[in-house]
Amino acid sequence: MNQGIWKYADRLGEVPPEDCRITLGEGSTPLVRSRHIGPALGLSNLYFKLESCNPSGSYKDRFATAAVSHLLARGVRQVIATSSGNAGAALAAACAVARLPLTLAIVETAPDDKLRQMLAYGARLARIRGFGLIPETSAATFSLLRQIASRPGSALEVSAYSVSPDGMRGVETISLELAEAMGDSLDHVFIPSGGGGLCLAVARGFSTISPAPAIHCVQPEGNATIAGPLREGRDHGQIADPCTTTISGLQVPSLLDANATIAACRASGGNGHLVTDAHIYHLQSRLAREEGIFCEPAGAVALAGALQAVETGEVSAASTIICLVTGSGFKDSKSLAIMADASQVPLIESEEFEKLVS
Repeated sequence: MNQGIWKYADRLGEVPPEDCRITLGEGSTPLVRSRHIGPALGLSNLYFKLESCNPSGSYKDRFATAAVSHLLARGVRQVIATSSGNAGAALAAACAVARLPLTLAIVETAPDDKLRQMLAYGARLARIRGFGLIPETSAATFSLLRQIASRPGSALEVSAYSVSPDGMRGVETISLELAEAMGDSLDHVFIPSGGGGLCLAVARGFSTISPAPAIHCVQPEGNATIAGPLREGRDHGQIADPCTTTISGLQVPSLLDANATIAACRASGGNGHLVTDAHIYHLQSRLAREEGIFCEPAGAVALAGALQAVETGEVSAASTIICLVTGSGFKDSKSLAIMADASQVPLIESEEFEKLVS
C-alpha cells in the first residue's frame, strides 16, 4: 500500500493521528538521468526529479496532503486558500478526499486548464483582478483571506512556511527521497521559485543529512524577488513591482518565504539564478523533444538555471546536478499550443499516410 508522504512520518516532526492522515499516493516520484541534453553539454550526471508525476500533476500534492491531514486533526470544517494553479488543484483533490469544502482566491493570470482541474475536484473559486501582478492588490487579498479564515472552523492554506508550516513539512520529503536515491553523491539541486517555499522545504529536508547539496533558487527575470537579492549578497527579498513574467505558478510578487529562503540557500552553498521567459519556453520544448519529459513552463525553470550556471563556470560540469521538474504539461495548454500547434496536423486519406514516413 502506498503511504504517500507518511512513509516518512517519523521524520516529519509532529504529525496528525493515523486516522486523520490522507494520501493521494503522492511522492516516490521518478528520478531519471538526462539522456541527451546533459551529455550534449558534457554533463554526465544531470538528473531530473519528475514531480510532475504526482497524482494532481505537481509537487504541491505533498503540501496538500500534509496540510489537509493536519486540518482534519484540528477539526477544521472549511478551507480558504490562494493559488496560481497547482496548489489549488492539489488542495482541491485533498479536500475532496477529506470531504472539506474549499474556496480559492486565484491569481488573475492562472491558466484555464488549472481552473478546470480545481473545479473538477469540486472547489469554489474566483480570479482576483490584479492578484499575483500588483503587490498592493496581493497584500490586500492576503489580508482579507486571513480575516475570513479567522472565523471558527475555518483555516487559510498557502504553500508557504509563513502561512502553512504543517503543509510545507510534506514538501521536505523530496529531499528524503533524493538522499535515499543518491546517497552522498549529490552536489547541486536547482529549484524553480515563486514565493520561495519549495527551495526552503528542500533545504530544510536536507538539514539533517550529511553531506547536503547546494540548493539553488531559480526565478524568471520578471519576478526576481529572491534569486536577485541572493545573488547580490543581500539578506532580504525584494517585491516585484510589477511582476512581469508570463511563467504560470511563478508570478508571486510578494515575499512570503523570501528571507528564510535566501538564508537557507546561502548556508547550503547555493546561489540565485535569473533566467528569461524565452529561455524557459525553449527548454520546455527541448525537455519534451529530447528527454520525453512533458512539463509546464515552470517545470523547465530549474534546468534553465542549471545550464546557465554550468555555462558561466559557476557550477562544474562534472558535478551531480538535480533539476526539479515541478508540474505537468497538461496544466498549461496555452504554452503547449506555442510548442505544438495541433492545427498543423493534416487530415489525409489512408493511402497518403505512407508519404509521411521517412
